[in-house]
Amino acid sequence: MKSKESERNEMTSNVIDQSQQKAAKIVGFTFLLAIAIVVISNFSINFRFIIPDNNIETARNIIVHQTLFRINVVSNLIYIIALIVIFTSLYVILKPVNKNLALVAVFFRFIYALMWGIMVLNTLSVLRILGDASYLTVFKADQLRTLSCLHLGGNGDAYYVGLSFWGLSSVVCSYLWLRSRYIPGALAVFGIISSVWCVTCAFIFIIFPNFKETVNLWLFDMPLTIFEITLGFWLLFNRLKPVRLAQLNLTNE
Repeated sequence: MKSKESERNEMTSNVIDQSQQKAAKIVGFTFLLAIAIVVISNFSINFRFIIPDNNIETARNIIVHQTLFRINVVSNLIYIIALIVIFTSLYVILKPVNKNLALVAVFFRFIYALMWGIMVLNTLSVLRILGDASYLTVFKADQLRTLSCLHLGGNGDAYYVGLSFWGLSSVVCSYLWLRSRYIPGALAVFGIISSVWCVTCAFIFIIFPNFKETVNLWLFDMPLTIFEITLGFWLLFNRLKPVRLAQLNLTNE
C-alpha cells in the first residue's frame, strides 16, 4: 500500500513524457516546413501566373506552364501530409491536458486539410479543362477559359472556409497551450488572439465579401501565421516546460 506522502508526491510529479517532447519537435519542424511550402508555392506559381479578372491571360499562363502547376499540385499534397503530421502530433502533446478538446482541435484541422484537398482537385480540373482531350472540342475557347477560372475561384472559396476551421483549431490548441503552461504564457495568449481574429475575419468575409475592402485579405491570416512560425521555432529549439499535475487539475475524460 502506498503512503499518503508517496501518493501526494506522485500526484505532483512532472507531467511531460518523451513522446510529448518528440511530438513537440515534430510539430515545430513541420509548422515551419508547411509554411515554407505554401509561401514558395504561392509566390513562385500562383501569384505569378493567376491574373485576377483576366481569364485569357490566366488560361494562357496555365497552358504554357502546365508543369509548374502540376508541381504546385504536388506541393499542396505535401502540405496536406504536413497538416496530418501536425494535428496528430498536437494530439499527442495536448491529450494529457484535455482529451476531448484535443480531439476537437484535431477535427477542425482535419476539415482545414480537406479544404486543401478540394483545392488540389480544382487545380487538376483546370488542367484537364485547358488540356487537349478530344471531348473538349465541343466547347468554345472562351467557354473553356470561363470554366477554368470558375474552378480557380472555387479555390478561394475553399481556402476561406478552411481558414475558419484552421483558426478554430488554433483557438482550442492555444487555450490548451495556455492551460498546460508547456510554452510561455504570452505566446499562448498571442495564439488565442490571432486565432480569434482569423476566425472572425473569415466569417465576416463569407457573409460580407466586401469586407476585404475594409480589411486587406493578407491581414486575415497573417497574425496566425506569425504565431505558428514563432511557435514552430520555439518548439524546435526548446523543450516543453514540465508542470505539476496538481497545478493543471487535468480532466482526462
